[in-house]
Amino acid sequence: MNAAVDGLRSTMTDPRSAPLKKPSREEAEAAVRTLIAWAGDNPAREGLIDTPGRVVRAYEEFFEGYNEDPYKELTRTFEEVEGYSDMVMLRDIAIESHCEHHMVAILGKAHVAYVPTSKVVGISKLARVIEIFAKRLQTQETMTAQIADTINRALEPAGVAILIEAKHQCMTTRGIKKPDVATITSQFTGVFRDDPRMEARFMQMIRG
Repeated sequence: MNAAVDGLRSTMTDPRSAPLKKPSREEAEAAVRTLIAWAGDNPAREGLIDTPGRVVRAYEEFFEGYNEDPYKELTRTFEEVEGYSDMVMLRDIAIESHCEHHMVAILGKAHVAYVPTSKVVGISKLARVIEIFAKRLQTQETMTAQIADTINRALEPAGVAILIEAKHQCMTTRGIKKPDVATITSQFTGVFRDDPRMEARFMQMIRG
């Protein structure tokens, strides 16, 4: 059986593998009007006439990470490190993401570090990688693992550490409604995973 037939069969047995046709802007705005009406308001009233367009433009900002390649951000590296082989860390990077279960905000901070071997990357690029993954529908656990894996594959460091602390509005403003609860996720590779002293240093540096 050739590859084309295999591909067709896979889409028939698993709809998730079928190519996604992106709706037009007009279709997206119509969907917002439907939700407004479903909520019980009139999408044609003065205060809501322009809301569908505003919502779609906001979604373009919220989910711009789908149009970016996080790995590409780390392709320009520098090998002149003068023998530096200790931790490089960025602390308190603001995160604004959206929960893939309820499409409401996840707000918090990320702390990330790596130990270079033969190359380093501009520090703004690390923040950019975090931003790209945050600007997608996410679970915090998946986002944490994605960021660590991308840095690990791109830079091939001695180790990567990341910790994210965030509040989820799906928990703080609805459902159980516990506003002061933060979710903490972490991922450690290489020396941060294998050497308890490196993990302890990373945690200590987060606390300042």
